[in-house]
Amino acid sequence: MKLTSELDGAILRRRDLARAGINWRSVDALVDAGAITRIAPGAYARTDQIDDDTASLASIALRKPQATLALASALDRHDLTDAIPSRIDIALPRGSRTLKTPNAHIRWHSFDAATFEIGRETIELADGIRIGLYGAERTIIDAFRTRHTNGPEQANEALKRWLRRPGSQPSELLSMAKSFPKALPAIRSALEILL
Repeated sequence: MKLTSELDGAILRRRDLARAGINWRSVDALVDAGAITRIAPGAYARTDQIDDDTASLASIALRKPQATLALASALDRHDLTDAIPSRIDIALPRGSRTLKTPNAHIRWHSFDAATFEIGRETIELADGIRIGLYGAERTIIDAFRTRHTNGPEQANEALKRWLRRPGSQPSELLSMAKSFPKALPAIRSALEILL
C-alpha cells in the first residue's frame, strides 16, 4: 500500500490519515511495509521524508513537551564541540518521568525545575513539532556544571569557541550564570584567563 499524494508532511496524525480515507488496518499495513513508523500514539513519521533521529525527537516532543536538548547534544547543535555525541542528551524538569525509547539512543537528565526554563528556546523538527534546546550560553553553563563527569576540557573548549563568535557577550553569560552558583566561579575564572 502507498500513501496518497493528498497526504503531505513528514509527520502524519491519525486524523490526517482518516481524512484521506486510510483506516486502521491500512495504517498497520503501511507500518508493516515500512512506509510509515509509529512515533507516538496517533502519530506516524513518513520514512521517506524524515530521518530516524528526527523521528525519535519528534516522538519525544509529542509526548513530553518540556523535553529539551542539553549538554553534549546542545553543544553539537551550537557547534561548540568537535565531539560527535554517541547519545542524544535530553533534559526534563526534576520529578518528570522519562519515556521508554528502545529504538533511540537517549540519555535522560533531570534538571532543577527552578532553573529549567533559563536559556531554553525551541526549534522546529518537522511539520510544526517543536522541541526545546538550551541556548549557547546556557549550554556552556551546563558544561561547567557537569565538568566533574564530562571533564573540564569540554567546558573550556565550548567557552573558547563561543568567545570567538561575533556578538558573544561575556557579561550576559555571567548574568545567566548567577542562577547557577556552583558553576559561576569556574566560569568567571575561565573568562579571566581567556579575556
